Amino acid sequence: MSEPHPSKTASPSGGYAGDLTPRQSWDLLSQQPEGQLVDVRTEAEWNFVGVPDLGPLARRVVFCEWQRFPAGSNPGFVDEVIESLKRTNYRKGAPLLLLCRSGARSRAAAIALNAAGYGPCFNVKDGFEGALDAERHRAAAGWKAEGLPWIQT
Repeated sequence: MSEPHPSKTASPSGGYAGDLTPRQSWDLLSQQPEGQLVDVRTEAEWNFVGVPDLGPLARRVVFCEWQRFPAGSNPGFVDEVIESLKRTNYRKGAPLLLLCRSGARSRAAAIALNAAGYGPCFNVKDGFEGALDAERHRAAAGWKAEGLPWIQT
């Protein structure tokens, strides 16, 4: 089991605790039952691409959209996450891990939640699907590519 720690490319001074690979994120969630994974993708992504499965850890993912169609934003995001956390084992001060498709929206969400006094907030580097490869496919990195549990909804 790899030890969870922020990557050297992320700086806590950047407004969040840093970046973790999907495997480091899984390990951290395995070791800290009060920590929580928050998937900030859109409902369409959850339905058509799949979602992380924390069932093997006897836990559930919190789902809150960082951006909503068609507005492109969700001004109530932080309040929605806080309300959703009340229905989990999360305790304030435990790690929050934010996940999107490739790691961009989740980084912004981690910064927003950190600013609201939650976390430490980590960004799941490469997200659920990873960045585009040379053939413009998302399969080389991310939660799914690392073989972590996921399900199709």
